[in-house]
Amino acid sequence: MKRRFYLGRLYDDAAGDLGETPFTYDPDDLTTHGVILGMTGSGKTGLGIGLLEEAARKRIPALILDPKGDLTNELLHFPRLAPEDFEPWVNPDEARRAGKTTGELAAEKAALWQKGLAGWGLGPEQIRELDRVRYAVYTPGSTAGVPVSILASLRAPAGDWRTQAEELREQVASTATALLGLVGYSDLDPVTSREHILVARILEAAWRAGRDLDLGELIMQVQNPPFAKLGVFDTDTFFPPRERFGLAMRLNNILAAPAFQVWTEGQPLDVGALLYAKGGTPRHSVFYIAHLSDEERMFFVTLLLTALESWTRRQSGTTALRALLYFDEIFGYLPPGQDPPSKGPLLRLLKQARAFGVGLLLATQNPVDVDYKALTNAGTWFIGRLQTQYDKQRLLDGLEGVSGGLDREAFDRLISSLGKRVFLAKNVHEKAPALFGTRWVMNYLAGPLTREQIPALNRLAGAGEAAAPQEAAPAQAAAVREPEAAEPPGFATRPAVPAGVEDYVLPATVAFADAARRAGVRAEGPAAVLYRPELLAQAEVRFARRKYELNTVLKTAALVPPEELAGLVRWEDHPHAPFDEGVLEGRPAPDARWEELPGELADGRALAKLARGFKDWVYQSAEARVWHNPYLKLYGGPELGREEFLERCRKEAEWKARAEAEKLRKKYERKVASLRKKLERERRELAEDEAELSRRKMEEMGGYLDTVIGLFGGRKRALTGALSKRRMTARAKEDVEESKAEIAALEKEIQALLDELEDEVGEIEDRWEELAEDVEPIPVTPYKKDVALEFFGVAWVPHYVVGEGAAQRLLRAAP
Repeated sequence: MKRRFYLGRLYDDAAGDLGETPFTYDPDDLTTHGVILGMTGSGKTGLGIGLLEEAARKRIPALILDPKGDLTNELLHFPRLAPEDFEPWVNPDEARRAGKTTGELAAEKAALWQKGLAGWGLGPEQIRELDRVRYAVYTPGSTAGVPVSILASLRAPAGDWRTQAEELREQVASTATALLGLVGYSDLDPVTSREHILVARILEAAWRAGRDLDLGELIMQVQNPPFAKLGVFDTDTFFPPRERFGLAMRLNNILAAPAFQVWTEGQPLDVGALLYAKGGTPRHSVFYIAHLSDEERMFFVTLLLTALESWTRRQSGTTALRALLYFDEIFGYLPPGQDPPSKGPLLRLLKQARAFGVGLLLATQNPVDVDYKALTNAGTWFIGRLQTQYDKQRLLDGLEGVSGGLDREAFDRLISSLGKRVFLAKNVHEKAPALFGTRWVMNYLAGPLTREQIPALNRLAGAGEAAAPQEAAPAQAAAVREPEAAEPPGFATRPAVPAGVEDYVLPATVAFADAARRAGVRAEGPAAVLYRPELLAQAEVRFARRKYELNTVLKTAALVPPEELAGLVRWEDHPHAPFDEGVLEGRPAPDARWEELPGELADGRALAKLARGFKDWVYQSAEARVWHNPYLKLYGGPELGREEFLERCRKEAEWKARAEAEKLRKKYERKVASLRKKLERERRELAEDEAELSRRKMEEMGGYLDTVIGLFGGRKRALTGALSKRRMTARAKEDVEESKAEIAALEKEIQALLDELEDEVGEIEDRWEELAEDVEPIPVTPYKKDVALEFFGVAWVPHYVVGEGAAQRLLRAAP
């Protein structure tokens, strides 16, 4: 529950050494974004890994762009700190140069890591906290890691075109530029390039209608655009068909080239799924792109940033850090004076993502190659050792744009004195900059990993590897062809359903080749289509409970074959995903055949009875599960999984813990302030006592001289005066000692109060953390009036007809 990141210890510039004071950082400050700057060897990678480790410990999900392979090291954490865990990842060349076996080098590394972590108060318990998130390494354009499908679909972004047209058009332009750059059209002007205008208009037309595009559909629309005019000219005049064909051929090469097939396989570019696993567990998704060409990197980075931008717009506003994008080495993606495809979405995210709790952390070793006007949106700058004086001056120019009245001379001096793994933190949320040395990271820093090491890395993290190739059909399966001469079964005319009964035509959503493969046959299409009748039932159930903050609608559907309709129908044995109205308004396949309506499906009264039975079953069986935390008085509807609701509870508990801790701090601050007043008064008294003691000592010394002179002169009174001065000096000394003792006691009492406060704050945080985990499900059943039939009637289900005579088979073409 303690939210601050533990990044290192404050650095004493005067002493040239680390102190004992921890340097911590509030992750919510990253909603105003951060920048890490430092040359090779400055410790930039270690700081980045440390930040990601702290994010994992706090269950903050992250997308990590890794152009060099350094950040794959985030998966190399070994709680046992055993040499055998390190051995697969040590560098054999390093062992050979040292004249050692890899086992011996691994033992040294394990001992080094154990000692290094212990020096920072870290150990196996903290390493295990890193697995509060799940890890995976994705390799777009390769099956070495988890492949990413980015050419399979160009998804319509979230957003309202009526109010966000400008931002959405920028997203269209970025996607079009990246796509055209991938096929060789570089440095296109979006205003004058016909290729860019055409592709952007096709994307905008589809996305305005809320439709996703795949690359195949985009190619077809390049040849036959879905609009008659571009500007005042008709489309064929603006961009003649023969020239459009050339653009379509270039795009088609992506689909045709074997090397690009992997771009259509694997994990979809779904930001929500990349940030959270199905159960709501946060994820750290590392995108390894070292193997890609410059054009492919730019294309992928732009699409990922665009997808993140679209996902961000769908989130609710928050000031807490919801998710993190870490981009290691942004050289070339946010340059000054240029506008590559990646720059637009990066600028928009820097300006807008903070409102939705999405933070960007950008790192580079080339300060002169970064657009500092863009980085004025960043609130935190971690500055390490720089390579040249020019780098430093450009950095100071950028900091002036962020800070306004920057003490340039002081910052110049600080930056010039930075050593290895020492950083200057300039945070707009803090009053003053801080120098700190980075802590020892918990992950083993093996250096940049190669593509060949990625499969083993994913196995280590339990992320799995790329999907295995589709198995070939069994060799013994018979080849089946559509019969050419034999008449398919069924009737050519669609049978009429009873009066008052609805009927629906389901679309053939399963391709013939897929249906044949599932059935274990080798088939050559196309095949004839036969529609078979089944009973479709779908009810809408509304759950509304003000007490539980519940107002939701659930749908229950069933698709029952006619042979199961006689007697008591077991609706629970025939569940189906709810249908959309548009799906049920499908048009039959041309030249399709139809089966006759059997039994109950041809009887109107029997169907009416079945409808009542289905509605009663839904009323008896439907249930919505509401999540409840009694201590936080929070409720979550059925749309939330347990982990998602738990995360909401953790956030709420965190705020309550902060509020309670703040109230407690104010209470202690009053006590400490009172003691500090006493302490200041005692220190003033000490100063006065010490001055009095000094004066008394001087008088006593003078008295000694008078006594000596007086004794020689026969004066006894001089001796009496000296003794009196000595007594006064002793009293003054006692006063000094009493003041010192009182000051020590007050300082001890103040420290005790501060320690007590820290303990009580820790107890508050632990208590709220425990209360946040107390989640229980509450079942809610509907009222009978809240159950309504949405669809009920005959569903015509498409099947492919294969084979002839007795060998004829039907392959279902609908799910």
